[in-house]
Amino acid sequence: MTAQLNHTIVESRDKREAATFFAEILGLPDPQSYGPFLVLETGNDVSLDFVDAQGPVHPQHYAFLVSDDEFDEVFGRIKERGLAYWADPFHRRPDDINHNDGGRGVYWTDPNGHNLEIITRPYGG
Repeated sequence: MTAQLNHTIVESRDKREAATFFAEILGLPDPQSYGPFLVLETGNDVSLDFVDAQGPVHPQHYAFLVSDDEFDEVFGRIKERGLAYWADPFHRRPDDINHNDGGRGVYWTDPNGHNLEIITRPYGG
């Protein structure tokens, strides 16, 4: 059997706010409660399990592979909300998208400082 990522835990100051932010921006179904978590299912059966942090949130990076049409939709929601965005992970190229590997990509942050990314082509492909 080949190992597959099943889920990861996303720390947040307010799990409901964070899970709802991800769902709304990415166009995913509403998160569902499971024990102490709010679970957000992605299109490839990997879940993001949001939990209230028991101290400071440790920002992580979460990248999502999307179609060209989905990119337009997500990017539109980022701009509608007036969120800052960048073409690079170090936030040195503001108000721009990248065209790495013949696709499109953009970075933005969530309310907890997590660095989020959407890409239309896997890197190195």
